[in-house]
Amino acid sequence: MKITWYGHAAFRLDFADKAVLIDPFFTGNPSFRSTVEEASRGVTHILLTHGHGDHIGDTLSLVEDAADASRTLPVVANPELCAYLSAKGAGNAPQMMNTGGKLDLGGFTVTMVRADHSSGGPAAPSEYLGNPTGLIVKAPGEPTVWHMADTDIFSDMALLCEIHAPKVVFIPIGDRFTMGPEVAALAVKRFLPGVEVVVPIHYGTFPILVPDASAFVEALKGHPVKVIVPESGGSFEV
Repeated sequence: MKITWYGHAAFRLDFADKAVLIDPFFTGNPSFRSTVEEASRGVTHILLTHGHGDHIGDTLSLVEDAADASRTLPVVANPELCAYLSAKGAGNAPQMMNTGGKLDLGGFTVTMVRADHSSGGPAAPSEYLGNPTGLIVKAPGEPTVWHMADTDIFSDMALLCEIHAPKVVFIPIGDRFTMGPEVAALAVKRFLPGVEVVVPIHYGTFPILVPDASAFVEALKGHPVKVIVPESGGSFEV
């Protein structure tokens, strides 16, 4: 699997014949170093963790572009967010699911899991768009990936590891809206047994967030997990 980070919480997973975007916040993302065209080229699915604007990102325009090319670009999200996207012109692209459920997308599955956060609308934070979630992506012959999205630490992270056995985890460290670096490192040490690779996310995008991943990396020195800190637009293989 090839994993590309586009800054903040935006990722692309390439495996087999799939190209999956997660939380494609490109336009307006100060840490985005690619182009929308390049980041979305050949994309087959979009997965959304919750309704904040820095996670919905370019979803609607990407669905619109796909429709103009006479194809449907499936978007997986919670029911309230799916209804919001459909009302904004996404048509039948949204595919709803909810926390604890698993959806087979043909060649891979996605499971929605708990995240401790909120989920208001991109233009009106008071607009309820369902509960926030993390996402677990499983594909045959590939390492299981857990995108934690925006969350605080919680002890049931250990239970989710027992159930899903993720090998790669994208973990927020930016503080203020999520865990900070030290708490995220504690989550790795105490609640993520068996995880082989962690990638810090949701930092450095805006001045109110932790500016870099150095404190997270320092806090995990001596721990067997591999910490990968890609440049925005950078890719790595797992």
